Amino acid sequence: MKFNGETRVNEIVLSQAGARQVLEKAGVDYCCGGGKSLREACLDAGKPADEILKQLRQKSQQTGPEDANWVAVPVGELTRHIREQHHRYVREAIPRIRTLVEKVKARHGENHPEIAAIQGLFSEVGGEMLMHMQKEEQILFPYIDALESAKNGNGSLEPPFFQTVRNPIRMMMKEHDSAGDLVRQIRKTTGEYTPPADACTSFTALYQELRQFEADLHQHVHLENNILFPRAVEMEAAAV
Repeated sequence: MKFNGETRVNEIVLSQAGARQVLEKAGVDYCCGGGKSLREACLDAGKPADEILKQLRQKSQQTGPEDANWVAVPVGELTRHIREQHHRYVREAIPRIRTLVEKVKARHGENHPEIAAIQGLFSEVGGEMLMHMQKEEQILFPYIDALESAKNGNGSLEPPFFQTVRNPIRMMMKEHDSAGDLVRQIRKTTGEYTPPADACTSFTALYQELRQFEADLHQHVHLENNILFPRAVEMEAAAV
């Protein structure tokens, strides 16, 4: 795919192997803000669009499409992957990070008041994500899976209480935006996850865990906003 500064970020990510790594490293939003042009997304991130475009083009010469499998595989495989890979990671990471931040706060909180702010922000995003994933697993994903089963001739589709899949998707995307804003605040508060000079091993480990949590969230949201949700809307429209 040929792209330029006006190409939408989600189109680049879906067609360009390695694009996520380039954008993740630069702090350019490719998940919640995937519908923006590359130039707009770089402006929001305070990064030079021409430089990011150059890096993406260099990456495009190395490998082929990376996400084509998730665009083509059965939707049920994608919802299962999200549950088993990303939802499980979040549920395991939250208590681990909460324990680390409490430990670091007890030891360094007096000299580093930013730890209390990080603790509050992570508590908020952790609570939001747990509720968010429960709604996906109990309501949205089963309906999307049922859409695909009906499309393949395996049973009939019961009308959902939420009328159309667009309604829960709209809510999930708003929650994605909220979680994305909270992790951006954490990134800013940690100085791009840069431990201070007096950081102990636990302090450094905390920042590494927070960086990984953000990266997983971005991939999680990308799979849903840019691939799963559009496919679900398309299937539902075809079923009407």
